[in-house]
Amino acid sequence: MMLMISRSAFAAALCCVFASAASAGGAPPPCRAQNDLTRPAFQLRHTAQRLMNREPLTIVALGSSSTAGAGASSSDATYPNRLAAALKEHFPSNTITVLNRGVNGEDARDMLNRFDASVAGEKPALVLWQVGTNSVLRDKSVSQVAALIREGVTRIKALGADVILIDAQFAPRVIAKPENEQMLSLLADTAKETSVGLFPRFAVMRRWREIQHIPFEAFLSPDSLHMNDWSYSCIARLLGDVIVAAATRSQPAANAKLQALLPRP
Repeated sequence: MMLMISRSAFAAALCCVFASAASAGGAPPPCRAQNDLTRPAFQLRHTAQRLMNREPLTIVALGSSSTAGAGASSSDATYPNRLAAALKEHFPSNTITVLNRGVNGEDARDMLNRFDASVAGEKPALVLWQVGTNSVLRDKSVSQVAALIREGVTRIKALGADVILIDAQFAPRVIAKPENEQMLSLLADTAKETSVGLFPRFAVMRRWREIQHIPFEAFLSPDSLHMNDWSYSCIARLLGDVIVAAATRSQPAANAKLQALLPRP
């Protein structure tokens, strides 16, 4: 008799295999620098100023479930918390706070509706905005979302804060949606036209799968959509490197002073 199991059960079993290997001392996939993808083409002037002046730096991570941390084993394993730890390694003498303002299931309109409380009220110097994925998953027209994303960028910049947009995760449920490519292009174009940052999460994760040949089960949770502890940590580390690079290039005259804040290798 042939034993039939569901796809979700099979994925869960594979994840258990990877978890067992890790607990038995198996090495996790390497989190490699991807300089050609993550080299910043933007500046973080406000972030740089806070760091240089040793002022407290507040970063707001605005987004939906992959910001809130769906798929993570604990709140400590979410990307905002891992990012805070990574930035503390870079700037140990600075006070840096990363606030997790992710809410499961939200789209751009939902996030703008709570903007004043979740973002403006925190007076951030930098906002990391993960947006667009839920609209794609719900088959919404990209043109319907475009104006909302531009409005959000405008409102963040009006606070005197830097902006980095974060695009979708490379996952089967996202890849299956034809609107995804349009959304990726929209975010890239918006970043360029408004002179803000873009962290290409989709391209980074795609390289894990297609170049490093890491199986989806190693960096996604069993739902084939959300990330897991390893991928949240790796994305946070790469994003931290981007923030440091973009901040230290923001004001050339102050670059040496910012570099002096970094710990010696």
